[in-house]
Amino acid sequence: QVQLVESGGGLVQAGGSLRLSCAASGRTFSSYAMGWFRQAPGKEREFVAAIKRSGGTIYAVDSVKGRFTISRDNAQNTVYLQMNSLSPEDTAVYYCAATPKVVLTTTPRGYEYWGQGTQVTVSS
Repeated sequence: QVQLVESGGGLVQAGGSLRLSCAASGRTFSSYAMGWFRQAPGKEREFVAAIKRSGGTIYAVDSVKGRFTISRDNAQNTVYLQMNSLSPEDTAVYYCAATPKVVLTTTPRGYEYWGQGTQVTVSS
């Protein structure tokens, strides 16, 4: 069992930056690949980025690549999402998720554990 708690969301102006954190507790954090997803009102949950246990990363094509960076600190049991050049289209609840799978997946069903989410609102 892994418990995940996101933080760092808030209100920011377009062009600004935020860094989200996801603190994990429970089983060994380094045994899990981690992902970030987001869900805007009326839309399906959308993949943002993921990071392997070893640190390899993948990002959603087009929408966030080059602006968002996922990283992890296994000593701190935390995964981060640095978000730069934010636009109103990035407004959503952001969730972190964990999976023991070796191969990264971009689908929500590929992750077993989820945090409660943190709201990110970007004003124009």
